[in-house]
Amino acid sequence: MVEFREVLRPPIWVLAFIYFLLLSLVIALWAAFDNSVALTAFVAATIAIIYIAFAMRSTITFDGQELRIDRAHIEVKYLGKVTILDSSAMRLLRTRDADPAAYLAIKFWSPTGIRIEVADSRDPTPYWLITSKRGEEIAALLNKL
Repeated sequence: MVEFREVLRPPIWVLAFIYFLLLSLVIALWAAFDNSVALTAFVAATIAIIYIAFAMRSTITFDGQELRIDRAHIEVKYLGKVTILDSSAMRLLRTRDADPAAYLAIKFWSPTGIRIEVADSRDPTPYWLITSKRGEEIAALLNKL
């Protein structure tokens, strides 16, 4: 049974910007070639933006036994202290205060998240930095364990 699930999708402005870039390539192809090439490129750009929208999403799930972020997972017994991060704390941990050995599951369009310390002496990863819009909710679930 899943106790927590959050899906982070890219905002429309990110997808619109990428689509704008793809359409500028379509226009360049149309100027250099004929209409059929431009139509093919337009269809390919539209399919590509749909694929990109699905590829850029991230899923966080917690079932009481294991925390999963996309394909990464860690058992509850290896989770340490959970810290909720506001936008300024998250910005510092993503840049100046970042540890190169940390696991980063961050999305640039979301400014808040959580930091979860890894309590496993065999694991060189000191913490997981996770982007989340519902950081308080997942922190409450993980801290009560």
